[in-house]
Amino acid sequence: MIFKLHSVLIGLVALLSLAEAGVIRKRTTSRTSSPSGCVVVSKSATSGQYSTVQDAVDSLSTTASGTQCIFIYQGTYNEQVYIAARTAQLTIYGYTTDTSSYSKNTVTITQGLSQDDVSTDDLTATLRAWNVGLKVYNINLENTRGKGSQALAVSASAGQQGYYGVKFIGYQDTILAETGYQVYAKCYIEGAVDFIFGQYARAWFYDAVIRIQGAGSITANGRDSNDNVSYYVITDSDIKVADGVTLAKGSAYLGRPWRDYARVVFQNTAMTDIINSAGWSVWSSSDANTEYVTFGEYDNSGAGSQGTRASFAKTLSAPVTITTILGSDYANWVDTDYLS
Repeated sequence: MIFKLHSVLIGLVALLSLAEAGVIRKRTTSRTSSPSGCVVVSKSATSGQYSTVQDAVDSLSTTASGTQCIFIYQGTYNEQVYIAARTAQLTIYGYTTDTSSYSKNTVTITQGLSQDDVSTDDLTATLRAWNVGLKVYNINLENTRGKGSQALAVSASAGQQGYYGVKFIGYQDTILAETGYQVYAKCYIEGAVDFIFGQYARAWFYDAVIRIQGAGSITANGRDSNDNVSYYVITDSDIKVADGVTLAKGSAYLGRPWRDYARVVFQNTAMTDIINSAGWSVWSSSDANTEYVTFGEYDNSGAGSQGTRASFAKTLSAPVTITTILGSDYANWVDTDYLS
C-alpha cells in the first residue's frame, strides 16, 4: 500500500512538472452541434432552422430577459448582421472542432460595404453589435472591400462584449471597439490602416494574432479628453506581415492618435521588423495630436520592438493589468478560459 501511494505521488509530481513546463495544454474541445436552447442557422436549413444569421437574430425577442443563443453550422454566409440592443444576453457560436482558437473555424460571415456606399463607418460593418453582454465564439467576420475606404468587420458598440477565437479580416478600420468594456481573446486580426480603432471603449486584446496587409498603423484610438475612459491594451500577442503580402520593413506603426488623448499599450508582444523603429506615428503632418497621448510599451520582443521610439511614446516599468482595464469584477462577464 505504501509503495502504491508513493507511486501515485511520484506520478502527480511528474504531471505538475509537465504542466509547469507547458507540455500539458488545455484539451481541445469541439462544438459541432447546437447547445441546448439555441436557435440554429444552417446553409441547408430544415424545419425550425434559419438559412441566414440575420433571420435567426430577428427571431429573438429584444425585450425578453434571461439568455439567448444562436448556433451556426459550417458555411459562408454572405450578409450583414445587425444585433440591436436587447435585454437578454446573446451568445453566438460557430461550428468548430477546436474551440480554443480561430484555427478550425468553419463559419464565415462576409460582405463588402464601405463608406463609399453608406454614411457612417458603423453601417459598413459585417457585424453591427449594439447589445450589451454579447459573446461571439469561433466565427470569421470579414469585410472584403479592401483598400481605399473605411470598411469594418465589426462595430462593437456596447459594453461587456467578448470575442473568443474569432477571425477579423479587413483592410481599413477592421475593428471598431467603440463603447464599454470589451475583450478579444485568442483572435486573429488582419488589416492595414487604423484597423483597431474607436473612441470610448476599454478593450483588452489577449493572445491576438495580428497580421498586417499594408502600410499604416495598427491602432487609432480616439480618446478626446482626460475624462474619456478609453484605453486599449494589446498583450501577449504576435505581429507579422499577413501571409502572401510583401512589405518593406518599417512599413507599419503600433498606433497613431485619432484624437489628442489617445491611450494604447502594447506589452509582452512579439513583433517583426514590419514595425517601424519609431514604433508610433503622428496623426498627420499638419495635425500631430501627440501632446497628451499615452502610448506605452512593456517587455515586447523581436526586431520591431527595437530602435529609437517616438518622443511622445514611453517604456513602462510594469505591465498594465487586466483589472486596470476591465475592473476587478471582469470575471463576472469574461470567459476566463480564454485568458490562459
